[in-house]
Amino acid sequence: MQISGRIVSNYPNAEFVAESLSADNLLSMKTKAKGNDVICEIHGEKLRSVIASVDDYLMNLSVAEDICSIGHNAGDSIEITGKYEKQEVN
Repeated sequence: MQISGRIVSNYPNAEFVAESLSADNLLSMKTKAKGNDVICEIHGEKLRSVIASVDDYLMNLSVAEDICSIGHNAGDSIEITGKYEKQEVN
């Protein structure tokens, strides 16, 4: 039996979220950005494997969402550019 699914989430910085999530993709997963959407397609033959993959992906997505919202919650304006810049906190 072939099992397939798609998870779509919306972020203003979808390209960076998708890039960070795709590092953890298994062979049965593909994550990409399209506009403001992060799209993850998952395929598998065993239900338990697909459920475990979805669970892992959603946990990683939750972490990415938390990281992207840090600036909003603090009232700061943070733009994710893909570059590392050291900032001191007072």
